[in-house]
Amino acid sequence: MSLPTSIRVINALPEVEKIAAYRTLLPDWVLTMFDIDPLTLTAARQRVVQFRFPEGSRALEVSVYQRAGDRDPLLYLHMADTFNNQVQVLFAAVNDPTAPRFDIDIDEHGSSTQYGTLKRNLPAELAALRAGLAPGQVRAGLRVFRQLVPVFEAFVSQMQHDLFLIEPQSYHNAISFERYGFNYVRGKQDMARIHAEFQPDGALHQQLTPANPFRPLDAWLSVRGRSWAIHDGILGLPFTNVQMVKRIGIDAGVNTFPNSVW
Repeated sequence: MSLPTSIRVINALPEVEKIAAYRTLLPDWVLTMFDIDPLTLTAARQRVVQFRFPEGSRALEVSVYQRAGDRDPLLYLHMADTFNNQVQVLFAAVNDPTAPRFDIDIDEHGSSTQYGTLKRNLPAELAALRAGLAPGQVRAGLRVFRQLVPVFEAFVSQMQHDLFLIEPQSYHNAISFERYGFNYVRGKQDMARIHAEFQPDGALHQQLTPANPFRPLDAWLSVRGRSWAIHDGILGLPFTNVQMVKRIGIDAGVNTFPNSVW
């Protein structure tokens, strides 16, 4: 199957053709696992797959729910064309719909926190941390993102591209993407500096304290511990300006946190 070379051009197609194109982003194992009909994209006779692809837009959003009316999708993808006509994954999330929910994305008044980047719901974040979640997670994941990478690769290959871009939202995302074969467009030196400064003689290590549950003394030893400390502001600035690239069929072999544990 061959697709147009940009999301903008796909979005200009008739709706049935757009759905056929973007249907290739839905892994068969997701449909099977949650009893979603692959033809009608329904479960219990209700539509559980939603596409947002306005004509004239360079962006695409796909939301897959276990049941119609669920609060959170079990799979959410947000992709877009870049200005130089590459494909970029802006956001991807896989949630376990049966896992407990932690309201880190809203404050006590129900207003959005932008997943803790705009403001923070500290009680919810602390509960999420203690439950083993990473920053930005409202539920535990299904631990299947590695299986999504070939799906993205196949999609962009059909668009006649040999790579796609992604922007990690948090430190732990960047480390995970390294493990999946991604390289850095920008931010690799920053990641190496973070690793160095978390060592026992480093500036970040000196800011770890038992007085702050988001920065415990052993946070430097794990990916999740570092990510929570960074989310808590230990860098002195937000974790931004990191962009990564996956070349089709190539593992870049990058590792900025050697011998890391989650």
